Amino acid sequence: VQLVESGGGLVQAGDSARLFCAVSGGIFSDYSMGWFRSTPLKDREFVAGISQSGHHTFYADSVKDRFTISRDNAWNTVYLQMNNLQPEDTATYYCAQYKDKYGSSRLVADFRVWGQGTQVTVSS
Repeated sequence: VQLVESGGGLVQAGDSARLFCAVSGGIFSDYSMGWFRSTPLKDREFVAGISQSGHHTFYADSVKDRFTISRDNAWNTVYLQMNNLQPEDTATYYCAQYKDKYGSSRLVADFRVWGQGTQVTVSS
């Protein structure tokens, strides 16, 4: 299984951005997926998760009501829509696949496959 993120870049505070995670190999629709982010000063932290069907989503408090995770099982892709971005959202964003098909934790250790990350920089 391989995960490839895209869609990062430089934006201004208040702007929106959309991240993409293309998944190849395996049966994409069998697994829950998640997004994490990290900075040089902060370890990888959970951002959002989504169930296999996409019906169940959950978020870190810091992004709830601003970010939306979704997926398209026909296109093997996970999305992260980010609205009202703030400088503190500056980070490298990673998508990841749960070890457990029905995973719903927020722990790094519960994910088995990671993308290479995409940088999002928010200027004030």
